[in-house]
Amino acid sequence: MAAATTKLARALQQRRTFVNARVKWVSDHYLDEAVQREKNLKQVISLKDRIVSSPSKSLPLSSLSLLKPLVNLHITAAAFFQKYPSVFTTFQPSPSHPLHVRLTPQALTLHKEEETIHLSPPQRNVTVQRLTKFLMLTGAGSLPLYVLDRFRFDLGLPRDYITSLIGDYPEYFEVTEIKDRLTGEKTLALTISSRRNNLPVSEMERREATIDGSRVKKGLRIRYSMNFPKGYELHKRVKNWVEQWQNLPYISPYENAFHLGSYSDQAEKWAVAVLHELLFLLVSKKTETDNVICLGEYLGFGMRFKKALVHHPGIFYMSHKIRTQTVVLREAYHKVFLLEKHPLMGIRHQYIYLMSKSGRGKKRDYVHGVERSNRKKRVIKACEDGEIYAHNSSL
Repeated sequence: MAAATTKLARALQQRRTFVNARVKWVSDHYLDEAVQREKNLKQVISLKDRIVSSPSKSLPLSSLSLLKPLVNLHITAAAFFQKYPSVFTTFQPSPSHPLHVRLTPQALTLHKEEETIHLSPPQRNVTVQRLTKFLMLTGAGSLPLYVLDRFRFDLGLPRDYITSLIGDYPEYFEVTEIKDRLTGEKTLALTISSRRNNLPVSEMERREATIDGSRVKKGLRIRYSMNFPKGYELHKRVKNWVEQWQNLPYISPYENAFHLGSYSDQAEKWAVAVLHELLFLLVSKKTETDNVICLGEYLGFGMRFKKALVHHPGIFYMSHKIRTQTVVLREAYHKVFLLEKHPLMGIRHQYIYLMSKSGRGKKRDYVHGVERSNRKKRVIKACEDGEIYAHNSSL
């Protein structure tokens, strides 16, 4: 009898019942806005970090121009700095020096507040715990730095996290050399120093335990919260499938469930568990879809992550704003607002406000200073090309 039960359980684990019906994508105005308002934020903070890392807190425009492909600028560095005069200002240290870029006083104040958060002992401990769980999602407790760096901004890690954070927690992390699963070549990776005997509790498990007051148990039928934009309706056959899928046992994202049939319903519920936990660990509860696919490829999920995102629009939303595709954890937002705001997100919203002030001031600057603006553009173009433009008046 026991053998028959085990055989039936294994058969169910390999079963695929997803219907051959198209799951339509419908835009969500609120979540699109949540993504859209962060347009160029990552680029602004990336350039800001490079500028303040210099001893003089400024850098030549010509050297910053070389960073255009590295920080994913869609326009020249000179044009980008001109776009945000409330954040960046250009100046010439002396007539014999090339044009430099530094932060405005308001932006420098924000940077110091951001730095205070990164250096706060309670926040550092929370960041270490979040990073540990992120690495444990990989199963091996290790991830190449080139993959991890894709999530650095979304995880809320400082730019120099290897030296400013990792080095202070040798009992948690170490940088090792591993064999890349995809290329077979040696690469540097961040690895958990010592194996944890107990698996972390996922956010879904924590909520379930909080609701019924019991300890976390395996095999619980945990259901996901599903939210759809107004007027969205699932195809009836898809709706019936989702209802059955919701009742499948929940497998922790920290468990290894690769023994399940790759395309079974149970395997998809596990893939969704991994994606849900991944997004929940991020401070903004969203990231570029390419980051998710890259991680999935490295971990061996292949295209299963992408299929899970498409099949479950009530859990995940894919926005096509800001020249990329972003996957958002729906339950983490109420309209355009994050329900659980990390201190870093508060600072980032202040950066967004400062960037928006730049836009409001453009028209006035143009009307009252056309000649001065044109002259400044000629100077910037020359300095971006590495030339020294000598003059006595201020820019």
